[in-house]
Amino acid sequence: MSASTLPLTLAASPGARLLRDRLILFAIVIGAWESLGLLGVDPIWVSAPSLIAERLWSLALAGDLWRHASRTITEAGLGLTLAFAVGVPIGIAMATHKYANSVAEPLVLGLYSLPRVALAPLFIIWFGIDLFSKVMMAFSTVLFVFMLNVHEGLKTVDRDLVDLFRTMRARRGFITRRVLLPWIVPWMIAGLRLGVGLSLIGAVVGELIGASAGLGWYIERSAGHLDTTGVFTGLVTLMAIAMVGNAAVAALDRRFSGWRTP
Repeated sequence: MSASTLPLTLAASPGARLLRDRLILFAIVIGAWESLGLLGVDPIWVSAPSLIAERLWSLALAGDLWRHASRTITEAGLGLTLAFAVGVPIGIAMATHKYANSVAEPLVLGLYSLPRVALAPLFIIWFGIDLFSKVMMAFSTVLFVFMLNVHEGLKTVDRDLVDLFRTMRARRGFITRRVLLPWIVPWMIAGLRLGVGLSLIGAVVGELIGASAGLGWYIERSAGHLDTTGVFTGLVTLMAIAMVGNAAVAALDRRFSGWRTP
């Protein structure tokens, strides 16, 4: 490849440039963080990437990293899945049964506005400190995201298209499958984008209240021992899980609603 064609090759690879710039940004952040120790900042306040990497390695060798991470991933994943399975049909029902939605709307919005952290002790009392209480915590955190997203998405449906199918005597179920569901795919994916982080928040809050394993439990335990490195290790692991989850949702977005991108 000649030097004259190299700029053209780079210009034709926006994905490569994006990856390069992301790696540069990551390196800058890590370098700035690591340099805080050299500037005299006590590691007890912000730890250091090298210390966190060392802790991650030791936890991985002992098997504790996977044990805690898999517990939190399972809790968040089950809560997110259950919220999707319940929230989407309720959102559709809210849009198709307008009077019933008007009656229930104040109650729905009141429950939506209720801080989920306040529910954590109640879920611990109801379901104990095992897996199910954390799943329900994640479920309650994400449920209304799907309900309201789907409801708002159906408000934007092309009414002329729906009326066309009705004039052709299409049944309600057929219209739902062929018109409504495809229309709200972008809204459901948007709900998934929000739900990935919120489900992790719900699971971790439940673990902070009462648990015997999980990243939230590990963070709480580390904080109790003034182990800043342990706290940041748990936070970095949670961030990595969230990034992988968001990348998976982005892949779904490209697969099912890539037609929206010009």
